[in-house]
Amino acid sequence: MRRALLLLSFALLAACGKKPEPVVQPAPEAPRSAGPALHVLATSDLKDIEPLAAQIRQATGVDVQFRFGGTMESTQEVLGGDSGNKPRPDVAWFANAKYLLSDAAGQGKVKLQEKIMLSPMAVGVSKSDAARNGWDKPDAKLTWADITRAAKAGKLQYALSNPATSNQGFMALLGVVAAAGGKGEALSAADVDRGAIADFLKGYKIVGDNSTYLAEQFIKQQGTRANAFINYESWLLSLNASGKLREPLHLIYPFEGVTTADYPFMLLNDARRADYLKVVEYLKGDAAQLWLARQTLRRPMRAEVAAQVADILPARGFQVELPFSPDRQLADGLIDAYLNEFRKPIASTFVLDTSGSMQGKRREQLVEAIHYLAGADASLTGRVAKLTSRERLWFLPFSDRVREPIAFEIPAGSKVAKGVRPQTDTDAKLAELKRVRDAADELQMTGGTALYDAVLAGLQNMLEERKRNPDYQYSVVAFTDGKSNTGRRLEDFRRAYEQLPEDVRGIPVFMVLFGEADAGDLKALVEITGGKVFDARKTPLYAVFKDIRAYQ
Repeated sequence: MRRALLLLSFALLAACGKKPEPVVQPAPEAPRSAGPALHVLATSDLKDIEPLAAQIRQATGVDVQFRFGGTMESTQEVLGGDSGNKPRPDVAWFANAKYLLSDAAGQGKVKLQEKIMLSPMAVGVSKSDAARNGWDKPDAKLTWADITRAAKAGKLQYALSNPATSNQGFMALLGVVAAAGGKGEALSAADVDRGAIADFLKGYKIVGDNSTYLAEQFIKQQGTRANAFINYESWLLSLNASGKLREPLHLIYPFEGVTTADYPFMLLNDARRADYLKVVEYLKGDAAQLWLARQTLRRPMRAEVAAQVADILPARGFQVELPFSPDRQLADGLIDAYLNEFRKPIASTFVLDTSGSMQGKRREQLVEAIHYLAGADASLTGRVAKLTSRERLWFLPFSDRVREPIAFEIPAGSKVAKGVRPQTDTDAKLAELKRVRDAADELQMTGGTALYDAVLAGLQNMLEERKRNPDYQYSVVAFTDGKSNTGRRLEDFRRAYEQLPEDVRGIPVFMVLFGEADAGDLKALVEITGGKVFDARKTPLYAVFKDIRAYQ
């Protein structure tokens, strides 16, 4: 019924990171299961429930095997029924079932569902900032409008998962839109207050798609670049419990309402109904509910169980659930407008390994991935992955020496005076995307691998560009299949990097490895520079590109 909005708002839920150490003793080793494994496809934010498998087996005799993936990919797998070489799932366990059940296709796939636990979204603000602004008072009823005003005034500088790829980010954006429009269910694309979105995004300082990455960056930059983190309550409580923050976060639940993850356990294979019902009965029982609450800091479904964990979960009064708008154009237009207009535009240098070892299949993979990035795919995945309006990009090929950068700039799309609408690609934009694809086709592979020289050159290129155009989101993305064998060594790079200006050292470097690339060296490099390593040896390179875009 609200397919486009739900697709966008539940796509790519950010994965939760490490939780506090469990206080419940692990279950004893379970006896051998009498039947085949019950395959559960779960979103990556649920990875912290993996130890439950042994407890379920001990209690029910059912051998549960978890497989984790991103929400978009997992949802597409359920709807399409294609699991590739992996076992077809008998059960799906997502943060929310609304997208799967939003049309006849999804309803036909899900035979039964049971909600297992709860976690509302919240705004975690550094305790001192909350006190300074009076946000921690018992009678404070902060709204999304208050949060927007604080972001505009520079009082709220936050980390948030990418609104184009994650539930948390999109629902925060929708909360701002609903508050500014004074509507909920009746909100339409024409009602969108564009100024309110722009004001809210003034406080958006740490971008990412994975909550673990966002938390790592927030821990490093709390009190300097950011003072708030918008995410699920369970994640924010876990971050407070980790002891890694400079100061705890005060949790704010916007008064107009928030979205709540209710983690439905969904039967897909009706032939496994009996085993499914056994597992559901256990998951909803006191032992599992207490384990989940204490281990993952998600709220139990039943009040009598919740009372037993009141010591670790903050008291919360009645909470309004943020409504969904039925207007499909609102969802499509809001995401497109965020990608192509509202957010800070992207500027990145692609450091491309063109050494001799990249010849053949690896070159084909790299060129194909760049074609995907510069394609005209109108699907949700394509829109998120492809180059967007106002984006600036440089190819920096290297082998045993670094070559001259090749520059591209994607023209801005048309704007609307009020509301939002999906963007259409102009002739100028399509022509520039073709230039990107043509440049990829012309890449020639020969010579050695001066990786550290090339990454340093990429950062220096971003330094010069940042001086000329400071209002961009800068990054360096390096692709390599081999160990650096000429030019600077890692320690040489470290010394040179430390001489760069401090603001340039805040530019993330994303490393993509495939072939025989040395994962240890690349991880050491991103520890120096900030960023993340993406392993294309197990994941198609086009999918890696899609993941990288969520961090930009």
